[in-house]
Amino acid sequence: MKKFFAMMLCGTLTAGILAGCGGASGEEKKEAKDGELKVALCVTGAVNDMGWCQSAYEGLKLVEEELGCEIAYTENVQPSDMTSAFTEYASNEYDVVIGHGFQFGDPALEVGELYPNTKFICIEADASAENVASYVMKCEETGYLQGMLAAGMSQTGNIGFIGPVQGASLVKIMNGYEDGAKEVNADIKYQTAWTGSFTDTALAKEAAQAMIDNGADVIGHCANESGTGALNAAQDAGVLATGDSYDQSSLAENAVLSSAVYHVPELIKTAVSDIKEGEFKGEVKELGMAEGIVELVYNEKMAEEIPAEVKKLVDETEAKIKDGSFEVPCDTKDRAGK
Repeated sequence: MKKFFAMMLCGTLTAGILAGCGGASGEEKKEAKDGELKVALCVTGAVNDMGWCQSAYEGLKLVEEELGCEIAYTENVQPSDMTSAFTEYASNEYDVVIGHGFQFGDPALEVGELYPNTKFICIEADASAENVASYVMKCEETGYLQGMLAAGMSQTGNIGFIGPVQGASLVKIMNGYEDGAKEVNADIKYQTAWTGSFTDTALAKEAAQAMIDNGADVIGHCANESGTGALNAAQDAGVLATGDSYDQSSLAENAVLSSAVYHVPELIKTAVSDIKEGEFKGEVKELGMAEGIVELVYNEKMAEEIPAEVKKLVDETEAKIKDGSFEVPCDTKDRAGK
């Protein structure tokens, strides 16, 4: 009986979803009372990835604990299965269905037309309709700061950056990283690669190693779970790295200088609270460092490795972003092959 709820929920999903299906277990589940919301989450990877997907799961737990919602989730959802996953939750009368990633935008619009009584929340998408909203984090802000840090720390004038699957929400980070780096060193060499996977750590490690072999001495990423491979490659090679989504210092404590931390739990709580309080709007809502949703976190173990002038420059730029005196360009155009 422990996983009865998860089994019932996943039983009619496609085989691809079933392989990675999770749900609130008998121990986790709280039955929704009158007036409480049923909230479901879909993520593209594992909810214990110490990164993008785990941050969303923690947001789901937050709305369960603080807003009294009944919750369920499905992990490892592939693009081909997103529509059916959304449909399954909506047909089971979930009030809110959250897709964590830009790829969920189109499925939300498609399923939203069929289930007007369900609210669909997409993180980092640009989809909006009467019952569909996107909550977008200004991740380019931390991308810019980490690019400045990478350029300031590089001894070779050569850095690398790895992304998973191309999409506006990820391209803007890669471009922000480059813009920040070139603010510090206009002539810096910037290597980039897309692995094509959110979860394949081997691919990211291989890409990072190729960059290191080509002279890069700082490796950044926005590659979700697969980015762990890039961090491992950096640590194994004795070069530096920057983390993404979560404080990833513990994953490569002798390499990671800083992490771009996205406070997805608070973002999800904000979105569900908007619905609970009747303030939902079918729009694209942007939140960043000024709102406390995006944050740069240093690895304390590596802090002494950062020259005072480099940290001062990064910190001063961060202060300008927060007070609105500097706006990081949000460029979502892929620059590959430029």
